[in-house]
Amino acid sequence: MTVSLTIDGLTYSAEPIDISIPLEFNRPQPNAFGVEPATSKPCVSGDLVGDTRQGGSCNFEQYTLIPHCNGTHTECVGHITNERISVRDCLGDAFMRSTLISVDPEPVHDTNDTYSPSVHDGDLLITERALVRAMPRMTAPIDALIVRTRPNDDSKLTRRYEEEVPPYFTTEAMEFMVQLGIEHLLVDLPSIDRLYDAGRLLNHHVFWNVKEGSFEATEDARRGSTITELIYVPNEIDDGPYLLNLQIAPFASDASPSRPLLFSGKR
Repeated sequence: MTVSLTIDGLTYSAEPIDISIPLEFNRPQPNAFGVEPATSKPCVSGDLVGDTRQGGSCNFEQYTLIPHCNGTHTECVGHITNERISVRDCLGDAFMRSTLISVDPEPVHDTNDTYSPSVHDGDLLITERALVRAMPRMTAPIDALIVRTRPNDDSKLTRRYEEEVPPYFTTEAMEFMVQLGIEHLLVDLPSIDRLYDAGRLLNHHVFWNVKEGSFEATEDARRGSTITELIYVPNEIDDGPYLLNLQIAPFASDASPSRPLLFSGKR
């Protein structure tokens, strides 16, 4: 059976492309800030052991993870607010018109954009100029932007982001995406902000329209917008339009492990 879907003149295939990073418990996995890795262990209750290899009748395990640091995850404005806002309540779109672009981060001295006060010489920035250069001429609005950074290889599947600071966005780049009406941003980075920025998280505030330094989501906050970090898009996946299905676990929390699926589109 062949199934396709046509939206705004684009016909999308039914075969999904998974751009999440599988979370391998107790094995090499991506990690930010040097937190504890995601682990699993068999549950034990009385004579019951949740591991068939240890004599149990079935497998049932306890999983321990930090969604923001241990793998592909989607977060909402509740990440930066006192109010406990759930990503499950914020992500209302089942399918989103999206575009995948590849960008080359620029050394800090090569850009006139503004950025976090904690910027260091040698940092690499994703600028508005880089986004404009990578984005095709839009003939229809899009809901989501997927950003693949170069160089790109499968070391991102298990990379530990600690001492070496990965690229991050400039303020102008974030404002540009908001002006375009991008509701959902997906990146192959552990954060859209500089990893060690003294907790300012300025880009998160810009994207969700929360005043810098504030922990309050006002009426103007972009509550329906999400940020997905630590994706991985292999090089053989072409830049261009896709239909995005962003799947999350039904956690009542500001972030959840997620599985973004792309469906390629053609005119």
